[in-house]
Amino acid sequence: MLYGFTGNILHVDLTNHTLEIEHPSAEFYRHYMGGSLMGLYYLWQNTPANADPLGPDNTLVFAVSAATGLPISGQSRCTVTCKSPSSGGASDSQAGGFWPAELKYAGFDAIVVKGASDTPVYLWINEGKAELRDASHLWGKTTLDVDTILEDELGDKRIEIAQIGPAGEKMANFAAIMNMSNRAWGRTGTGAVMGSKKLKAIVVRGTHKVTPADKKAVAALSKAGAKSFPGSGMEGFGRYGTPGVVMGQQASGGLPTRNWDAGVLATAESISGEKLYDEILRGAEAGKQDKDGRDTCYACIVRCKRVVESEYRNNPLRHEYGGPEYETIAAFGSYCGIDDLHAVTYANQLCNAYGVDTISCGATLSWAMECFENELLNLEETDGIELRYGNAQAMIAMLEKTLNREGFGDILADGSAKAADRLGKGHEYLLTVKGQELPAHMPQVKRSLGLIYAANPFGADHESSDHDSSYTEKAYERFYKDRYIQIGLHAPQPPQVLNAEKVEFALKTQYTCSANDTVSLCNFVYGNSWQLFGPQEMADLTAAATGWDVTVDEIQAIGRRRLNLMRAFNAREGLNRDNDTLPKKLFTKPLEGGRSDGILIDPEELQAGLAIYYEQAGWNTNGTPTRATLEDAGLAWAADDLGV
Repeated sequence: MLYGFTGNILHVDLTNHTLEIEHPSAEFYRHYMGGSLMGLYYLWQNTPANADPLGPDNTLVFAVSAATGLPISGQSRCTVTCKSPSSGGASDSQAGGFWPAELKYAGFDAIVVKGASDTPVYLWINEGKAELRDASHLWGKTTLDVDTILEDELGDKRIEIAQIGPAGEKMANFAAIMNMSNRAWGRTGTGAVMGSKKLKAIVVRGTHKVTPADKKAVAALSKAGAKSFPGSGMEGFGRYGTPGVVMGQQASGGLPTRNWDAGVLATAESISGEKLYDEILRGAEAGKQDKDGRDTCYACIVRCKRVVESEYRNNPLRHEYGGPEYETIAAFGSYCGIDDLHAVTYANQLCNAYGVDTISCGATLSWAMECFENELLNLEETDGIELRYGNAQAMIAMLEKTLNREGFGDILADGSAKAADRLGKGHEYLLTVKGQELPAHMPQVKRSLGLIYAANPFGADHESSDHDSSYTEKAYERFYKDRYIQIGLHAPQPPQVLNAEKVEFALKTQYTCSANDTVSLCNFVYGNSWQLFGPQEMADLTAAATGWDVTVDEIQAIGRRRLNLMRAFNAREGLNRDNDTLPKKLFTKPLEGGRSDGILIDPEELQAGLAIYYEQAGWNTNGTPTRATLEDAGLAWAADDLGV
């Protein structure tokens, strides 16, 4: 018996409007596990080399895993995989909420979407049955409106909806796929790919509960997590969510400010997680934040999702759109020199309504602001909007234009890298890797994070490895030693060091994060350091779900397999070491103020680190996995296709 999984993969051909169900073997599930790795397999098999990311030949995969839908924290995650319109390489994005668990209950482990429809459609999956339906009446609608229309149309308030907003329909380069109108598959342009296929939404509903191999083991793990949660660092994380790190970033000089000219914002407290909690979380005035101001994903005790209720310049801040995460606060706040928390929260609401990645969108606006401040752009070009740092009204006005692809916003909707190419200027102010804008953690103060930003297959990402601050001697000895020993790390290093040991830390924690994205667990709940569960619990949960004898070593091997398959796909698409770099601004513009004053990245240090990283990963000097490495990872077929 196949435990944990449904045994069903739905294949959707939008060109021919046909649906087929595949029933893979248990061996297939053991090897690819679900999530990102399974998505990459189907992406490779169904997408020809050099396919246009926004053409019908690209493949869009939604995949969950064996633990999805079980009664334990951090399991309701789904990965979306495709060829990215930003990088031209393999990409994926993760989101939580209730949709992932509901997909399992509806009877499927993955959905593989190929082709493109001539007219808007949505996919309706109900109790193991699937059909394509007309979505013309939904086209152009924002996310909350679509939720309401489909709940009424299908007569069920318990449906879960993954959808694109108007930005995805118009194929904005950083368009996201949304569920619950506030959970986003945000990075890598997944929403643009879905929009290119004219697939407006995937609606799921089901009551087929997941059957784990060992219910008692799952219950014991869940109980242990609940017992350790009170008084832990995770309890504070639940209380303040990701915005709780704003002031810590500020203290370290790592809060990106004015398009990364500085690592500090003088008025950072005005956009802090504490400020958000005290003033605009839903129920704040009545002191009911913990009851009303925090939402959760299915079966998760942490409850880190923000829920706000206030207003910005007579525009209501609606609780249905959630509240801003740290990355959003930074991108629309400190990146843009803005300390108006209400304006930042309204920007988050607009992004969730229209369906875009808040990191790339906010970073693109801050890039435009630096161009304007340095007179590369003028009022005529920006439709009369004075794009200066600190101008919250200008930020909102240009955001609205960008979301609607109007005027100068049409250029910005392609993201900062493509906008610079289109305009023929502003390249020196870009903060992108492989076409994707940087998240709000600064490699100037976290050296191995910079290495991962450069080498990560789909561009800079803050959840693809542990951060340097968790591998300092103090943190290691006091908190994380046992977990790091489990993955073979024994010698903590200072944050601003990039030696062989720090590179090994980056790579091995990257394997853990890569495994998380494959076994579909939340990086905020499962990981190597501060999370509720560590690598051993990841292995134990996977074993309890499947009945397989899963060890920490196998979890790491799964992460390694996923990373190697992603790099091999990129090599097939022509990406190589030349693409593994950081923005020139980080090499040439010293930071101003705070603890990071005067710091910049040494390009020679980065190149030396990359050479060590490639060697440790088993890749050639061009950053491509060798045949021996791919064979050892169980990917000989990819080596054959790649010709290595």
